Amino acid sequence: MVNFRKYISGVTVLAAGFLFAQSTVSTVLYSQNYDNKTSLNLPSPAAYVEKAILSPKELVDISVNTMMTDPVLKNATWGFVVYDPKTKKIISSYNENTPLVPASTTKLLTTETAMSMLGENYRWMTQLEYSGEIDENGTLNGNLYIVGSGDPSLGTNKAGAWSYKDIVSDFAGGMAREGIKKVNGDIIIQTALFKGNISALPENVVWLENNNYYLPVGTTKEINPANERLIVKKSMNPAADKKFFYVSPYVNKMVYAEKYDGNGTLTTKLPDAPAFLANSFRASLVKSGVAVTGKVTPKMTDASPEIRKMISAYKSPTLGDIIYYTNQRSDNSLAEALLKTVGYFQMGDQTSESGRVVVNNHLKDIAFDVEGLNYMDGSGLSRSNHVTPISQVKFLTSLMDEKFYKTYFNSLPIGGQSGTLKGMFKEEGNGQVFAKTGTLNKVKTLAGYLKTNSGRTLVFSLMVNNYAGSVGQVKSKMETILKPTLDL
Repeated sequence: MVNFRKYISGVTVLAAGFLFAQSTVSTVLYSQNYDNKTSLNLPSPAAYVEKAILSPKELVDISVNTMMTDPVLKNATWGFVVYDPKTKKIISSYNENTPLVPASTTKLLTTETAMSMLGENYRWMTQLEYSGEIDENGTLNGNLYIVGSGDPSLGTNKAGAWSYKDIVSDFAGGMAREGIKKVNGDIIIQTALFKGNISALPENVVWLENNNYYLPVGTTKEINPANERLIVKKSMNPAADKKFFYVSPYVNKMVYAEKYDGNGTLTTKLPDAPAFLANSFRASLVKSGVAVTGKVTPKMTDASPEIRKMISAYKSPTLGDIIYYTNQRSDNSLAEALLKTVGYFQMGDQTSESGRVVVNNHLKDIAFDVEGLNYMDGSGLSRSNHVTPISQVKFLTSLMDEKFYKTYFNSLPIGGQSGTLKGMFKEEGNGQVFAKTGTLNKVKTLAGYLKTNSGRTLVFSLMVNNYAGSVGQVKSKMETILKPTLDL
């Protein structure tokens, strides 16, 4: 907690210094030449005295205490801690043990778990294979197989991932190299990951302004670009009559819908990526003159697998690249997919429930302070997520000794320069704050690392729930709280 005794004594000294300043500094600044003219925009004499007399830590404490009565924060529930990773001691704090809604700073836990378990160089493979034989006329008497592995970036262009069009083109090139001019068989989708991904409306769905929902990642088998446009209206700006929205992978923008699609089961409208890839591939082959007699069909299990030969293989971007994209842009769908990925690799099950179990067990294994922790989803969209500021900073401190720390650190937005922090710390702290942001309605959070003016690396967490005013105002208050930490 803030040291109030030092704060009070500091204010006393400051007051004395201020009185002295009125009879000395002010005489230097004053000149009759400036009478009846616009006043100079000069710093307050008190500001000079305050900085000269008080230590940087005392200035941090004063900044925190001042915010307790600020109109934006005085009725909010908020917590702050700045921590020295070398001494393992708290420098300054307020409500550091209070569980708070972390919003997208939850992604710090999700992405670290994935990187710890899979490694930063992990890649997902999506392969095109064939069974049977190719005759002298170039006819494949067998099946084509698209074998997926749960690539969360498949066809999205995210993090350098190829588009569906690029992958289809590569697969078609592989067919040409094998001399296949006709397929007497089916195109079979075979993947054990994310099967049957029809997501009911999650219990932890986030309510946003205007009664809109944001739905996390999921799939429905029936939705494709053609009928998507029939059931929704595309718009860049929400209107009062549009009730629901999600991010369309087809038009690459927010899509607003007046109703859910489905019979009693509320589902998201994101594509079944392997199915969409397979259908696109079939359509492209037929268009180019390569006939396919069969259909696209899924086969999740195969008791007697056919002998197959690989035609082409598409590698996803590295996990490090995907995590960079996830943290820089606060990408919710990738974060939810990573949650399901770690669930599959540890429990053989691609559900969010398994992912939550795996992340919670991992956090316990690395001695995460689970007091006050409630980890509900991978992205931080749920208001049921809770974490304490002190547990966030101790977690971030522990990562500094990990072999993947550099990649993890580099994935964080930089104040005034990149990602979701580009609009903050444009002056004080520009290029010195490296942190994950979080935003929900009346929730604003920030957690990460900062480089002080003297070259020290400190770890901090600042979470504000239920603030008054606008998000712009609370961002300004956060900058004010963190500004004196740069002089520590």
